[in-house]
This record gives sequence, C-alpha cells and structure tokens, in this order.
Amino acid sequence: MHIVIMGCGRVGSTLAHILEDKGHSVAVIDQNPEAFRKLRAGFRGRRVTGFGFDRDVIAEAGIEKASAFVAVSSGDNSNIISARVARETFGVDNVVARIYDPRRAEVYQRLGIPTVATVRWTADQILRRLLPEGAEPLWRDPTGEVVLAEVETGTRWVGEQVAELEDAAGTRVAFLTRMGDALVPKGSTVIQDGDIVHVVAHAGELERINAAVAARTEGGA
Repeated sequence: MHIVIMGCGRVGSTLAHILEDKGHSVAVIDQNPEAFRKLRAGFRGRRVTGFGFDRDVIAEAGIEKASAFVAVSSGDNSNIISARVARETFGVDNVVARIYDPRRAEVYQRLGIPTVATVRWTADQILRRLLPEGAEPLWRDPTGEVVLAEVETGTRWVGEQVAELEDAAGTRVAFLTRMGDALVPKGSTVIQDGDIVHVVAHAGELERINAAVAARTEGGA
C-alpha cells in the first residue's frame, strides 16, 4: 500500500520506518524540513515540506493513490483538518488522526474519523502501573464508554466453562491469556489455573462485573 503520514515527529518517523520495513511505500509531510532528520539515512519514501491540509501538498505526497492517511502532527486542529481533506476531498477511507483532547476525539469519532486520544491513553497506561492489577482497563474506545479489562477470577473458576463465567458476570469474555499466549475461547472452553480473563464491557459495568466474579471467587456459587 501507499501510506501518507502527516507529521515527522517521533511517532510519525517511527510509523514511517515500520511501514517501510513491512514493504509499503510511504510519504511523510511536515511543515519543518528539519523534522525529516528523524528519518533514517536509508529511508526510501517521499519527504514533502508543507501543511497536510494543503491540497497541493497532500497531492504531492501521492494522496490520490494512497490506501491510508495518518495525521500525527503536534496540533489537534491540523490533524483533524488534514484527515477530513484526505477523506472528503480525496476519498481515502482508511484515515486516522491523533487528538490530544479526549473530548474532541469523541466528537470526531462520531463523525466517522478514527482518532487516537493520546492523553486518555497515556493516563490509562500510567494508572495501570500505579494501581492494583485489573483496576484500570487495558483499552477504551475514544468515547470512553467501551473498555477491555482484566477480571480477577481466582482459583474457584478453574475447571469451569467460559460460558458459565459469562452468565454469572453478565458479560462477554473477549480472550484468555494462557501461559503467555492469547486464546479466543468458545463457551465450552474450560478455564485453567493461571488463565487471565479479559472482558469487553461498558465502562460503567466493570464494578458490577468484578463483584459478580469475586462472589464466586470468594466461595459463592
């Protein structure tokens, strides 16, 4: 694929290198030509100086043949405007914008533009390291309403089927981590000692889900 990246900071340059290593063609846009120094000496992609929301600049980067556009500059406004130009003017379906303000990210997500709200994500990662395991979700969508989280199952769920845990907790098990490997379970999958259970649920349901699972963990049937 051909992929256009707006912003040649640490994130943009890292993405450019990874995508090129995977065999994709890449064009990087940045208003500051000095930013391209972050690209390795052997980078074969295109370097375009200018603003990603400028139609001539984005066209020079090959947006008309691009399969994806990524906006990861340091400005929310620039990222979202560029993403809209790529999608609405040039018809690129696969568009992602980095947004620092989680409230704005939610708005744009509802407009159909996938966003990465870096402040919310960073805060979640820090909280996961500060608080007890399972206290904070592994992932949440930009609206903050849907989360992926671990639940503490204890040993009393060992030998029980996933379907039974789902019925007791009123939720869906997304996957298990078993001896370091991820496993997408069936309802009949039996929980083994050491399994880590991950559920997808509405954020407001986590407390209830943990309580329901803990009731069995503490000896409730």
